[in-house]
Amino acid sequence: MLEKIRQYFIFGRLGVKLYVLAVITGLLASLAIILLRLTIEHGQMLLLPSGEVDGFASLPWWGLLGLPILGGLLIGLLFRGLTQEQRTTGILHVIERLSAYEGRLPWQNAVRQFIGTSIAIITGHSVGREGPGVHLGAASGSLLANSLELPNNSVRVLVASGAAAAIAASFNTPIAGVIFAMEVIMMEYYIASFIPVILASVTGAVVCRLTFGDDTVFINLSAQMQSLWELPYIIFLGIVIGGLATIALKTLTLFTNLYTNHPSWLRPVYAGILMGLCGMMVPEVMGMGYGIIGSISANDIAIGTLVIIMVMKLLLSSATVGLGIPAGVIGPTMVVGACAGAILGYFGQLILPDYASSMTFYAVLGMCAMMSATLKAPLAALMAMLELTGNPEIILPGMLAIVFSSLITHDYFKQEPMFVNLMRVKGLDFRNDPISQTLRKISVGAAMQRNIAVLNQTITRELAQHTLENNPEWIVITKERNPIALMPASDLARAVSVKEDEDESEIDLMQIPATRRNVHKISLHTSLHEAYQALNKYEVEALYVSRQSTPMIDRIYGILTREMIESHYHLPTSSKK
Repeated sequence: MLEKIRQYFIFGRLGVKLYVLAVITGLLASLAIILLRLTIEHGQMLLLPSGEVDGFASLPWWGLLGLPILGGLLIGLLFRGLTQEQRTTGILHVIERLSAYEGRLPWQNAVRQFIGTSIAIITGHSVGREGPGVHLGAASGSLLANSLELPNNSVRVLVASGAAAAIAASFNTPIAGVIFAMEVIMMEYYIASFIPVILASVTGAVVCRLTFGDDTVFINLSAQMQSLWELPYIIFLGIVIGGLATIALKTLTLFTNLYTNHPSWLRPVYAGILMGLCGMMVPEVMGMGYGIIGSISANDIAIGTLVIIMVMKLLLSSATVGLGIPAGVIGPTMVVGACAGAILGYFGQLILPDYASSMTFYAVLGMCAMMSATLKAPLAALMAMLELTGNPEIILPGMLAIVFSSLITHDYFKQEPMFVNLMRVKGLDFRNDPISQTLRKISVGAAMQRNIAVLNQTITRELAQHTLENNPEWIVITKERNPIALMPASDLARAVSVKEDEDESEIDLMQIPATRRNVHKISLHTSLHEAYQALNKYEVEALYVSRQSTPMIDRIYGILTREMIESHYHLPTSSKK
């Protein structure tokens, strides 16, 4: 029964059959996010004297200093002795696996992600849970696809579905979850994958609301723009946030390259020392910092404190993640943007008291403009702003802030998106050209020629005639059960017709006049992108698509030639690189 289900997915294109799996992925991803959130919250409530989430101010000075160092040491020991591939976690890991491994994520990395993130946030490191949540959600979709042995194009859709569900469950923003998965994770918009991703995102949001209620992670953010005269100042805000995002990206790169010659397990300890020293001076910068945004919306924080928190939060979030703490930087980056926006809102009220909107309004603009500029995800940031505030009137000013912040960061300062830049810094493989995008969406099962016959190198005339009666298009030639060549069935028919009067009982398929192509094996689960790479890597002219049906026996399902792959996209036929 399971084998029939697997073949049903393997031989089809993306469609209705993936919808149920997308819902299951959304459920699994949301449960992982809920478990992560509860682990962090209960861990902090048990550890901190105040019994409150992010209540680090209740710790004595030695606790503020020692707790992050202890957390860094535990994380260093957890990841000690692992290879670079085994240590990679978060959104960076998901994008890299999508680029080079067609979205197949190891479960071991996901487990390390869960444990490492929990330790980091519980012990006060300035990181977020959204990036790790995306990793856990994407891994949920990947593991589900792997358990069913789905083709890689289906794996990619379920990975995107899990990522969308994770964002939806983390922020209670289902639309932003969908756009985030497309802009940041997949880095493309593909209409056939929208419905599964939407279903998964809705599922994640529903499960989150059933568990934690209808409120978003940031409450009381609704604010109105007071006057159109504010638009020039909002453009100025976007420019400032763009510059701040550029500093954040450069700082993250700096810390990522820092102490790389030191033992890898020591680098998280260095992050803990820096975090502890800063936490002693300003305890508010410890942890995720979402309470800071709540204080801004309640107008319960001094402007000088905001400036200090903004600077230190930017430094610490870049340092902790850059030095190897396996947690996210999206949440802290949004806190930095909210602080910057609130500061600009404060001065706006001083300059134009009759026209300026509230600090909360500018904090929301700054938060989402920062998200857009660092991730290069303008639509995801815009949708997040709409869902977090529940106010459609904020879209107009939000678009201006997001556009100008992105222009400054990516067009003026020429910065790549955060995770693409980190991949290049760490020497990880990244390919996202249009040809690769197109071919990854199609499985070999959907594109291969299945009208084939598999024959031994030496066959009888009767077997040849019987085979040709079924009108195959291609003949796979085997020797001792191993495919060695591929030839058109028409060549066999010509040879049989020429020798039909001769007294020969056997035909050697490698000796008759024919156009034969050398072949190499490829798995039934791969995409056309991998098939095209295999043709070039092994310097063959055709691929036979197989899957192990029983121990030691491969079943051949079909064949792929270079022309068949090129029919799905205009590829250079002379390319052999």
